[in-house]
Amino acid sequence: MPTMADVARSAGVSVATVSHVLNGTRPVLPHTRQSVLDAIERLGYTPNTLARSLVTSRTRSIGLAVSAIRNPYFTEILQGVESAALDAGHGLLIADPHDDPAHERTVVQLLHERRVDGMIVAPSADPRELVAYLARHEVPTVFLDRLVETAAASPEGAPASGDGGLRFDQVCAESAEPTARLVAHLAGHGHRRIALIAGLPGLSTTRERIAGYREGLAAAGLPHDERLLVHGDSESAGAERATAALLSLAAPPTALVTANNAMTLGALRALRDRGLSVPDDIALCCFDDFPWADLFSPRLTAIAQPGREIGTQAVRLLLDRLAAPDRPARTVRLPCAFVHRTSCGCPEPERSGEAERSAESERSGEAELSAERGRSAQYPQSVQFERGTVS
Repeated sequence: MPTMADVARSAGVSVATVSHVLNGTRPVLPHTRQSVLDAIERLGYTPNTLARSLVTSRTRSIGLAVSAIRNPYFTEILQGVESAALDAGHGLLIADPHDDPAHERTVVQLLHERRVDGMIVAPSADPRELVAYLARHEVPTVFLDRLVETAAASPEGAPASGDGGLRFDQVCAESAEPTARLVAHLAGHGHRRIALIAGLPGLSTTRERIAGYREGLAAAGLPHDERLLVHGDSESAGAERATAALLSLAAPPTALVTANNAMTLGALRALRDRGLSVPDDIALCCFDDFPWADLFSPRLTAIAQPGREIGTQAVRLLLDRLAAPDRPARTVRLPCAFVHRTSCGCPEPERSGEAERSAESERSGEAELSAERGRSAQYPQSVQFERGTVS
């Protein structure tokens, strides 16, 4: 097996120069760097990562804890994390915390024991043990998708940033305004009883989408009926039960907003079991676009989250934290796109899917809410549709 010394002899440089090329510890002239890389390729040299980690205290590996297997949305995030990590020369160790606080704490500890340089975690609804462990061991960590109130969750004596919170960076998509946009869009079609199937209580995404739902109702001049806000617990089966409960009301909703992709499938299953058609009997909009949303009939109007970009940003934040451990914590929020299709009751758009998404994402949420509110004001409290009456 060729050694670093063999590479140095082949390239006509010192062993130290080879080390600088491999580890990026000092600038090397371009032609010298290329000579070293050519020698590595020619000899088939593989760096001894374990030996290097003993010297540098870095393994060039990142631990990722997300429920990727259970949620296709996290699979898209995983792709972004993996691509960005590999581009930066880092390997990836992946664990699935199953959205369970106890299991989450276990898998994060296992990743830490494997000497990863830092963590990227999608926290559960109760991340107190997770935050306590990461803070106690001062593990560089980025939270993604779900935000954590780190100052409130900080254990006593934990290292803190200048603003009083732990130095955990965070990255997520906007949730409140896009949900308000869905509600406003449905209200613009005359719907007065719009229901939200919300996610698992305790998640920041659940809180923010509920806030957006209420904001959308208020912007459309609609009252908030607590019976129309139900929790599907971020799962298909939970959303199926929640939808059945909504349909059993004396005055059921005429439109649904589902707060993630799994719950969209559960809601559709419940509607099918009741023999209801979308959008003829009930309109539907969903948070989370997914690859097969365009294959349903009708095609699903959705909010598309930038999953890959969230993963990419998480890696960038972590690498920045590793390079400058004492810098202030950052929270990055990324915009979503409104993907206009037909499950909301609109006619088939003439534009292609990508053009729809691009054009709609350019519109500000404030302009959308204002426009939809104006349209909703044109409808009376009871509007006759092709099938049934919306009250």
